[in-house]
Amino acid sequence: MSQRDLKEAFVSNLNGTSLQEVALGTFLTPLCLISRGLILTLYHQARGTLPLPLPLISHLLLDFCVLILPLILSCTVLSTVLHQVILSLAFVLACVFCYIYRANSHRFAQHTQNTVSAFLQSHVQFDQLPFVTIFRVFVNVKTAISILAVDFSIFPRRYAKTETYGTGVMDFGVGAYIFANALVCPEARGKNISGSKVNHIAKQLLAVWPLVVLGMGRLVSLKMSGYHEHVTEYGIHWNFFFSLAIVRVVASALLAFLPASRSWIIALLISGFYQFTLETSGLKAFIIHNNDRERSFLHANKEGIFSVVGYVAIYMAGVQVGFYVMQPRSHVRQWLKTLFNLLLGSVVLYTALYTCKTLVEPVSRRLANLPFGLWSVAQSLFFLFCLGIADMALLFLKRTSGCHLVPSSWNPHKKQADSLSDKKTAEIERRCLIQAVSRNQLLFFLLANVMTGLTNSTVDTLVCSSSFSLCVLLSYMFVNCFVIFVLHHCGISVKFW
Repeated sequence: MSQRDLKEAFVSNLNGTSLQEVALGTFLTPLCLISRGLILTLYHQARGTLPLPLPLISHLLLDFCVLILPLILSCTVLSTVLHQVILSLAFVLACVFCYIYRANSHRFAQHTQNTVSAFLQSHVQFDQLPFVTIFRVFVNVKTAISILAVDFSIFPRRYAKTETYGTGVMDFGVGAYIFANALVCPEARGKNISGSKVNHIAKQLLAVWPLVVLGMGRLVSLKMSGYHEHVTEYGIHWNFFFSLAIVRVVASALLAFLPASRSWIIALLISGFYQFTLETSGLKAFIIHNNDRERSFLHANKEGIFSVVGYVAIYMAGVQVGFYVMQPRSHVRQWLKTLFNLLLGSVVLYTALYTCKTLVEPVSRRLANLPFGLWSVAQSLFFLFCLGIADMALLFLKRTSGCHLVPSSWNPHKKQADSLSDKKTAEIERRCLIQAVSRNQLLFFLLANVMTGLTNSTVDTLVCSSSFSLCVLLSYMFVNCFVIFVLHHCGISVKFW
């Protein structure tokens, strides 16, 4: 077999892992966020100031080591003991959290119970929803890690995309990426359409040209370079950029005539009708078993074209969730209620998923069927819930310690404007890797794809040792993060339109 055939075989015919293992990995990112908050708080209490010395370098290294490194290790050398790592880290963080609380208990005259009650009644201030921003950033980061790591033997095969049925970590990444884009779309943020609806749809057609160009660029580069392709993923000519473009246009057209506040109904109707079509027609057999790809463009790209239907349903569900969480709230108690509603939604959808798996068929990213949509939304809601709880923990830490300089998290409401404090906060945010990725998300995704191609063209990923593979992955992610960090520090936003 040629090198290309070997690499294609390495990522083919996989069956994924359990729903529980995918859900387990959800806990790591919130714990990493709390870890960074505790480190900055301890430093602030010891030295009385932030940022760290040599801030440009130290904050980048801190964020990379605390936020990115654990994610790389979790899907490589620590994948077999991930549950032990998460439990151990949670225990250590709880101890440090208690230490900081006890060390600052003299600042509060009231009892602990009264302190918690006062916290629940307190107000928060924010320019954007931290846990939504963090969700979108880490879906992007985990995607960037996985698209290269999957080509190395150090990456567990059960985490890779499945062939037809199953639940791999990378399968969830596809659905979560669609969901993340929907969370902050104009419709979810309550922006009204200006002008006629036809003109609005025409504008959306024009607005997705960067995705179309990126899709064409990826197609041409793959064909010219002879880069290995997993054809049953999207087809011969199709790729994820094309899917993103079409999903955005179709969703915008639907939302031009239907209210965003009822988009969950649209999502349910689309996914239900699509699943009904799969079950009652020959569509499922055509997608899975028909291998005559030279017959037409539809035959060549059947997976990519028909999966768009399922992706649109996920997108509409994301719009509904975004519309819900974007509603104005100021009390901590209100936000906690919102977070637990997200958890409740996740539980309901997981219940529906188990029912569908039993009565209909298993999860299939290749088909983007109803179970896949239910799983993607349920797991996304659970991830949002965990990140929101981590945000709440950091907010409580800020109130307890008096250190309000932990970036990408809620701040207690200030009765009076404090220009010095605002300046300090802006300075810290300017050195935050999360804000850097958030600023240029599409560029980060594009850079990761380009770096993945370059790495595969220079390194024989199939024969690399575990230590060398880990070094390559760390170097790859550090370069991606460094470029995005420098752009953010310089105040540069790279827009494609």
